[in-house]
Parts: sequence; structure tokens; C-alpha cells
Amino acid sequence: MTVFFRLLALPIDRKGDALRDAVTATNARSDLPNVFMAATEEFGKIPNSPFAYWLSDGVREVFERLAPFESSERTAKQGLSTSDDFRFVRVWWEVAGSSFGAAVRRWFPLAKGGDRSTYYAAISATVNWASDGNEMKAWTEFSYGGHWSRNLRNTDRYFRAGLTWPLRGVIFSAQAVPEGSIFSVAGKMAFAPQETLTALLALFNSCVFDYLIGVSAGKVGGVQYEVGLISRLPVPDLGAKELTQLTRMARRAWSLKHSLDATTEATHAFLLPAGLYEQVTKMERASVERELAELQSQIDDLTFSLYGISAGDRAAIEAPTKVAMSGSDDVEAEANDDADDGDDEGAVGGGSDALGSWLVGVAFGRFDPRLATGERPIPPEPEPFDPLPSRSPGMYPEGEERADRPDVLVDDEGHGDDLAARALTIAERVKVDAPENLRAWLAKEFFPLHIKMYSRSRRRAPIYWQLATPSAGYSVWLYIHAFSGDTLFRVQNDYVGGDRGKLAHEERRLDALTSELRDDATVPRRKALAAQEALVEELRAFLYEVKLVAALWKPNLDDGVIINFAPLWRLVPQNKAWQKELKSTWDALTDGKYDWAHLAMHLWPERVVPKCAKDRSLAIAHGLEDVYWVEGTDGKWTARKTPTKSVDELVRERTSPAVKSALKNLLEASIATGNTRTGRGRTGRHVASPET
Repeated sequence: MTVFFRLLALPIDRKGDALRDAVTATNARSDLPNVFMAATEEFGKIPNSPFAYWLSDGVREVFERLAPFESSERTAKQGLSTSDDFRFVRVWWEVAGSSFGAAVRRWFPLAKGGDRSTYYAAISATVNWASDGNEMKAWTEFSYGGHWSRNLRNTDRYFRAGLTWPLRGVIFSAQAVPEGSIFSVAGKMAFAPQETLTALLALFNSCVFDYLIGVSAGKVGGVQYEVGLISRLPVPDLGAKELTQLTRMARRAWSLKHSLDATTEATHAFLLPAGLYEQVTKMERASVERELAELQSQIDDLTFSLYGISAGDRAAIEAPTKVAMSGSDDVEAEANDDADDGDDEGAVGGGSDALGSWLVGVAFGRFDPRLATGERPIPPEPEPFDPLPSRSPGMYPEGEERADRPDVLVDDEGHGDDLAARALTIAERVKVDAPENLRAWLAKEFFPLHIKMYSRSRRRAPIYWQLATPSAGYSVWLYIHAFSGDTLFRVQNDYVGGDRGKLAHEERRLDALTSELRDDATVPRRKALAAQEALVEELRAFLYEVKLVAALWKPNLDDGVIINFAPLWRLVPQNKAWQKELKSTWDALTDGKYDWAHLAMHLWPERVVPKCAKDRSLAIAHGLEDVYWVEGTDGKWTARKTPTKSVDELVRERTSPAVKSALKNLLEASIATGNTRTGRGRTGRHVASPET
């Protein structure tokens, strides 16, 4: 037997005295809580052979007595590494609903780890796995050499229901992953027979399971939860009674956690904003959290019993000092600092902001106000492992969308498509108070808030786009799931330009004010005239910018929000941070960094087409695989010696003189800012305004 003195938790100025006392107590055969006796050969009984001298014989015996998780049809695996998340990963709301999930099988839910959450966590990311992931496989082989399976691991386990957890953390937590999902290298997954998954969800979230992870890892906090660590943990046999009990409790805990996400707009669980949700469902968050705490206590009681942990050992495990038992003085600082999902970025409070955002969503025909009025019943709750839908229950059911869903709304009081007026009408219908100063809030505050709300998985993906004048005195709002390649022409001709557009209206008002000033040149009238002149100049500049981009813009949601928005970077001067991000993306596009994008082929076919002959992943992205590549009998792809079409022919088919002319104008144009145009395009040359 070896004697160990544990002094890690003590301040350095007390360690000497504590060591002297511990030695004295040992010689006198007295007991002290920081003195341990253990046979070092016993350490090998625990996976990874941690230096866990503080363990009792009872806890150490658990590792000998019980089978590891990796047995009896159970396993834990790590998944894919895309090699390029910007290209292959989206958030679920930025892709077309028809291409998400089972309909077309292009975008699939992707478990990426994320932050600590027990039982349930929203899955925000989706991954392009069209045609069994051929584009990603080809890209991986092109970029890194060797077979794609080196990066895209365990594909035979994709689309199976299971459990996932964060990459690292201080306290372990596990969440249900629905059937039909893929998992990443950070979002590792555990698999087991379907009838045991929910019970294992309870077990994985128990206090004793977290403790055994810490023991096996050599510390209680700040653990990196690798597949091997989870695979070797002991798991008790579950009889029919225990299986039923754990399943029932975990199912209820999942339901409660899921209900807490029903007020989070950018999730598959969203139903209604906070306030309205409580009115309709009668749910009280405090009571839900109390029930969750009680369920967790019951799960811990049962799992301690199943593991055969004594009352004394349980008290030690649950003691507040267990972090100090980790052998690390800085465990508290070891948070999940590189959680792969980055979901905290989208955290936004409730109240009037959440309500205002929902009103905008209803105005655009995205969310269903009938849930708030009782005209539509609350949809039934899904099961934990049910496949994720293409829309949340708060949205219109498929086939029931409004026929007049707008792609454009404006900040223009008195206009039939005025966003603020529509939002106020909806607020009256559902009997809620709209945010104070709604019009000013929409003009100045909503878009930055919306970007934050719709940022997940390291992607910023707003779905309502504010195009505005520098002062935000006039805004046009676009909705990505309703707009088309013609939308900017409609903005140009029907909303801003034309005889009945905003600019013509304000020019007539300017003429009237100018005329009035001749008769009555008071200070208020001069100020009104100056303000009107500024507005008109901003509108002229805004129209100029819309005309620049309308002829070349061709949105494709598979490219993602940031790529589609990038050509419009000059139209968001009211939000400098977002404009900077868009401009950076546009510059990268023009430099050829994102030639996989449909927009790149649309604008620069002469650059992109030849690349498809060298990079099969680009050929797949642009539908040219069969032109340039051929699969051999051994399953390997090689470049055709003679393509089925020439480069010149392919480029000619994809080149539009009108688009090329518009692109040239955009790249060379100065920035229109009102009375003057400042700044120069990438070539540094000024050009005249585009033709109407």
C-alpha cells in the first residue's frame, strides 16, 4: 500500500503545515480527509489507468463489475470533417425547405457538439450530403489526397438516431439526436438498440455517469469527451423495470427542455414568442424548471442504485468539493470554449424584441398567427428521435402558406406594403402591444438584432434583409424564402423608381416645399426643405445602387445567405459591420475563392468552367461531372482525355452579355451617397450611372 497526501486545494502558504499534520496523523494511525492509502496496481482496473488514489474500493469495483458501454450492440463513433464548413455547412433556415431533409435529400441535420445542454439541444446546422456526399468526398480527395474516408468517418452510421455531447466541458451532458441526422468529428455520437436509447439518455445525464467520466479521464472537470473515453465507461444492466423507469423520466425531461425552446425563434421547436406562448399554452417556465430539477434528482437516485454506489460514496461524489478532487486548480476556467456550434452567438432576450421579430415573420407570411388566436390548434409534440421537419410548428404547415406571401416590404408610411403598418395590424389581431416606436425600431434596431438572432454554427444568416439609405430614412425589406431573380427589378421599378415610386413621390414633395419657401422662408420651412433635399438625394443614390446590381443578381439559396447577399453590400450603409462582412465576401468571390458557388459560375463562367476539369468537386457543384470526368470499373474517377463539350462552348452557354456589362459597371462604380459619390471600385475608375 502507498500513502498519498492530497494538498492541491489548499493555498500555497498552508501546504507546509498541512503536509506536516498529514505525516503526523499517518504515523499516529489517525484519520485525516486528505490522507489516502491505495495499492498502485489497483489503478490499472480503471480505463486509462488514472492516478485516482482517492477512489474508494466500492467505486473502483464498479469498473470491474460492469461491462463497458462499447458492448452488447452499443458503440460510440466520431463523424465527418467537411474540410470546408463555409462551403458544405448551412443553418437550417437559410436553405430552401424543399431541399432540407427527405424531400430532395440535399441538406441534412448535422450534430456539431455545441454547448452543454441536458436531454435536448436544438440542431441548427445542416450539411450538404446530396448524392451520398459526392461533392464533399471529391473535395476531400482533391484537397488532401488519399481516400475520402480519412475525413468522412463512419458513414454507415449516418442518419441513425443516437446521443451526442459537447466536445469538452466541466460537467458532461448528452442530447438526443433525431433519426436522419449526420454527425461531425466534434459532435460525436453514441448508438444503441432503439428501445434503450431514451433510457441511456437518462443514464448519460446522471451525476454518477459524469463522475465516472472524470475518474476515467483522471479529473472531474475540464474533460475532453473523446469516443474512447465514453466507450470504456461502465454501464449497468437494465432490467425491464429500470428500463421503463429511465425511459419515462428521460422522455419527460426531453419534453420539458424542448418546451423551453418553443419561444426561441431560430429553432425547430419554435411555436410563439415569449408572452404569447405562455398565454396560449399556460406554461410557466419556473414550474418547468422545478419539474426538471425533480426529474434529475429521481434519475440520480435510480442510477446511483443501478451502479451499486454506497451512500457514503454518493455523498462524496455529490459533495461541493468534488471539483477540487480533479487534481487541477483551474478547472473552473476550462469551459467549453471552442464549442463547435457557437450557438451562444444567437442568444437574444425575449420581451418586445422577440415579439417584434415574430410580427415581422408573420408580415412576411413565415409564421402562423392562427396559433395565437386559437384558429389553429397547437401541433402535437414530436418524439425525441423523430426526424427533424423542414419548418418549425410556429410556421405555416406545408401547403397552407399564404398565397400572397410578399417578397418585398418597405418602410414607407401610407404604402400598401408598409412593414410597420402590417406588423401593427397583426398585433391588433392577436391582441398584443407592439414594440414602442415600432417604425423607428424597425429602421434602426431590428436588423442588427435579427442578424444576432439568426447566427449559429459560426454562420450569420439573416433571412429578412434590410436594404436602406445611409440614414435608414427609407428601407426595403426582402424575405429570402419568397424573393427571386426579379425581386430587385421590382424594387427598382415598383417601389423606388417609376412614376409612382418613392423617389418620384418625394421629389414632388420637394417641389412643393421649394415653392412654399418662396412665399414663406421661415426657419422651420428651411429646415423641412433641407431634410427633404437630403432624403431625395439619398433615394436617388439608393436607386442608383439598386440599378447597378439588379441585372446581375441571381440568388440561389444553396450558396447560403452571405454569398447571395454579398453583391448587395453597397445597399446596407446603415449597418457598417454587416456591410464590411458582405464586402469581404464579395471581394473573395471576385478573387475566385468561392468558385463552387452558383453565383461564381453565373458571373465568371470563363474562370470557373476550366477549373471543373481539374477539381471534380467543382464539376459536381456545377453539373459538369459527366462532361469532364469518368468513373472506372474500380470506382475511381479520372479526368476525361476529351471532354464531351469544349470549354469555349460551355462558357458561351453560361455567359450573358447583359450580366457581364452589369458586372463591369458594378466593379468600376463609385459609391453613391447622396449629393456626392465617394470611394472607387476595385479598378479605381468612375463610371456613369447605369441606365434605367
